[in-house]
Amino acid sequence: QVHLVESGGGLVQAGGSLRLSCAASGRTVSEYAMGWSRQSPGKEREFVAAVSYTGNGLYYADSVKGRFTISRDNAKNTIYLQMDSLKPEDTAVYYCVAAPRGYTSHFYDQDYWGQGTQVTVSE
Repeated sequence: QVHLVESGGGLVQAGGSLRLSCAASGRTVSEYAMGWSRQSPGKEREFVAAVSYTGNGLYYADSVKGRFTISRDNAKNTIYLQMDSLKPEDTAVYYCVAAPRGYTSHFYDQDYWGQGTQVTVSE
């Protein structure tokens, strides 16, 4: 089984930055694509970003491309989401996701999900 623990969420002013971290455990997690999805009240869950198991395949939602950067450190079984130029519309619960696939640009319910971390961007 895969266990995911997010950290780094919080309250930030518009234009500011946050870095989310997700620590993963599991015997084969280094072979999985991983990434982030987000959801705010009244909205559908939205794909944010993903990184392939190699760390070289990067995928971003159009809404965050150019502002967010995803990366992974396989030695630590950890992925990161550097969020810059944050906007109020980025406010959401951010979930770490691990997919039992080497590459992916989408996440599914049957993938492994963390508990989420709240990101709030004020005006």
